Amino acid sequence: MPTWSDFAAAAPQLAAQVRERLDAHTHKTLATLRRDGSPRISGSETILHDGELWIGSMWEARKARDLQRDPRFALHSGSDEPPALGDAKLAGRAEEIVDPAVIDRVIGDHKPPGPAHLFRLDLDEVSHLGLNATGDGIVITVWTPDGGVRTIERR
Repeated sequence: MPTWSDFAAAAPQLAAQVRERLDAHTHKTLATLRRDGSPRISGSETILHDGELWIGSMWEARKARDLQRDPRFALHSGSDEPPALGDAKLAGRAEEIVDPAVIDRVIGDHKPPGPAHLFRLDLDEVSHLGLNATGDGIVITVWTPDGGVRTIERR
């Protein structure tokens, strides 16, 4: 499954837009699946390190348990009020990383005092939504590994 760096190499302009939106807000919204299949949303912070996109979690938090059971996720960058720069959405699968050396390398000085979870996010779909040049419609740019980049404009 593609990593952030795979996505960025395949769609550099879209990756720059998505990165800008991810960097615009500290807290993002992460959707995971509960045991019964219903959605759960949680706040989460992202880390872009060594060409990979990561999220952390408090030890044994519900979102971590959800991802351990079913790695599918959706992540929303957060939105500003129009006519702002738009928002970004990413979906894929999270892989928990338990190697202490990798955790230290990724989290570095931000490592919590106790145990924590670290997940690398692999990507199935990435999109950016923004206003068109005249401000009277939206432009949605979507990337998938199989389909590449496509743009949809709606008024």
